[in-house]
Amino acid sequence: MSDKIRCVEIGPDNLDLLLSVPEGIFDGPVRPDQAKAFVEDTGHLLVLALEAEKTVGFASAVINLHPDKDPILFVSEVGVIESHRRQGIARQLMNQMFKLANDKGCQGIWLATEGDNAPARGLYQSLQGREIKDVVVYDWGDSGEP
Repeated sequence: MSDKIRCVEIGPDNLDLLLSVPEGIFDGPVRPDQAKAFVEDTGHLLVLALEAEKTVGFASAVINLHPDKDPILFVSEVGVIESHRRQGIARQLMNQMFKLANDKGCQGIWLATEGDNAPARGLYQSLQGREIKDVVVYDWGDSGEP
């Protein structure tokens, strides 16, 4: 694990860190309006991995609430720039998410990844994640409509 990396939870008080994330970390450029809305919603979590104040990775998650169940954390994405992979940064990000989930009263964590994503599957297995077989995922595309 890299001692040079620090993981920082992003909230309204340090929105500037999120707004300064360079392109290539997320799928697209950070949109200030969406970034602000994201950090102001206490049900959304974002952790950045920083090396000398430069973002090299992130993990994002959402706390799922339901009227008859305890809260559970859904990890939306975990990403590390190519030059910094295989250094334990994704593990640091996930460990920070485990801590945040616990701090926020979540009774579980879940996520999904592609079947052929060997690095991600290896990470989640090394963290003692249970792999659930025979799950089918449906998607309605970017528009949210059929």
